[in-house]
Amino acid sequence: MLGLQTYGSSSEGESDNEQRGREKEEPAHLKPLDTKHSLSKSLAIVAAPEVVPIGAAAVPRTLDPTLKEVTYNPKFDEMYAPVKGPEHPNMTMQQRAPRNTLAGYVEKAHINAFEFENQRRTFHTYGYALDPTVDETADGQSFVGDLQSAYDDNGKTVFEPPKAKKMRKQEKNDNPEDVEGFLGPWGKFENELSIARPNEQERAELDELLSKRHKRGRIPEDKPLEEKSTLHIKDAYDYQGRSYLHAPHDLGVNLRSNAPPPKCFLPKAHIHTWTGHNKGISSVRWFPRTAHLLLSGSMDCRVKLWEVYGDRRCIRTFSGHRQAIKDIAWNNRGTQFLSASYDRYIKLWDAETGDVISRFTTRKMPFCVKFHPDNSKQHLFVAGTSDKKIICWDTRSGDIVQEYDRHLGSVSTITFVDDNRRFVTTSDDKSMRIWEWDIPVDMKYIADPTMHSMPAVTLAPNGKWMACQSLDNKIVIFSALNRFKMNRKKTFTGHMVSGYACQLDFSPDMSYLVSGDGDGKCYIWDWKTTKLYKKWQAHDGVCISTLWHPHEASKLVTAGWDGQIKYWD
Repeated sequence: MLGLQTYGSSSEGESDNEQRGREKEEPAHLKPLDTKHSLSKSLAIVAAPEVVPIGAAAVPRTLDPTLKEVTYNPKFDEMYAPVKGPEHPNMTMQQRAPRNTLAGYVEKAHINAFEFENQRRTFHTYGYALDPTVDETADGQSFVGDLQSAYDDNGKTVFEPPKAKKMRKQEKNDNPEDVEGFLGPWGKFENELSIARPNEQERAELDELLSKRHKRGRIPEDKPLEEKSTLHIKDAYDYQGRSYLHAPHDLGVNLRSNAPPPKCFLPKAHIHTWTGHNKGISSVRWFPRTAHLLLSGSMDCRVKLWEVYGDRRCIRTFSGHRQAIKDIAWNNRGTQFLSASYDRYIKLWDAETGDVISRFTTRKMPFCVKFHPDNSKQHLFVAGTSDKKIICWDTRSGDIVQEYDRHLGSVSTITFVDDNRRFVTTSDDKSMRIWEWDIPVDMKYIADPTMHSMPAVTLAPNGKWMACQSLDNKIVIFSALNRFKMNRKKTFTGHMVSGYACQLDFSPDMSYLVSGDGDGKCYIWDWKTTKLYKKWQAHDGVCISTLWHPHEASKLVTAGWDGQIKYWD
């Protein structure tokens, strides 16, 4: 307080006497109020008085949109003011309208829940319901929807029991003593006909309908195609009367040996091309055991037999199918072979005379065909068809002797394993099934979410492994012994086969694995390390099949969709 008193003095050099005099004379605002002049006892002071602001008429009043009753007369702007904040400039009238559901504003209606459900179900069942309009003109008896049905049914709802139907009179005889005439609950109705026979008009309509169905479901039978074969060489028999099926001895290679070459090598050069097919090759097969002949099936509906040694001529052409050849298979002796075609026929040919011995069909497309490898069962062969079945035929009688029907897609390959006691099939259902011979229930089913369809399978020369061409551009290896387990350490990659059933093969000493691909290239991998050793452009189109010669160390055959068969060494 002393500091405030001295604050604002003009001269600092005043005397102490003057300062003492000022201490005695204090300012009026620092002195206590005199109780005589105080107004606090006579007046009440209001801290927040009601003050009318300037331009009070411009301040709008807000209306709660949930109010049902307003105690004053609001203006138009107050009633239609936005609920929160300023009005959105781009909203439509429909968007501005108040809503309590996604579709709009729903007012509460006082209606019984059962009555509402009753009318809703009646409308969905019969097509009509009571008119829900509530006004002075509504009488509660009018309907909406199908008015004719409402008047016919007298406004019946779904919860009202239907009218009892008139029961037909039934003959009765409940007397158990009447042994011959006792009817019980099995008596006939009055005027009941025991045999329903169509009249002449109904019979004509039925015959017409059945004939149409029969024509629609029947595959039109073509006229029998001329089955012929053409011999292209003059010296079909040698000086001893032996045909071209007899393997020559003067080649420097023992074709009758069961032992593979001691060591195989990679082929380096293209040494021959067999030409004669007009369209792509679909399958090639060595002559059994000796491999001195080569059989090829093509999309030009013909099968050709070629020489592998000597002049490498085309020996014979077999013609007898209407559509492309899908698969071919020799018997063990090489005297006969099967051809499976897209014309739904499997034909058994005599390889020496060129005659057709038998024809087999189930009116389904055969996709693979194979003789039973046992010498005692050479009269049996199996075929995988488009209707998911594996069918076994007897060539002596022409009858089907067994059907294996467990796959969920068309059967792609059949491979005999385990000394021919079992066989393995793959299918378009991306699974593999193992069967005991002549038992139509699969003994093992292999399917994995990571597996793809495997349209080509080859058994290794030692019989322990199966190489499967998988359509995810891989070759996967399965054990061909007891467990049939996939060998995940051996996977061969690098080629492109998705969409093509490229046949693959092993070298005779199991050093290499060879396969074609969709771009026409031929690939050779090392069997032990799965390393890609060699690849080269073999064909212009798809290289659909590769075969390593079983008695030659470095010779293999490739066949492509360009119609050519090439020999490499």
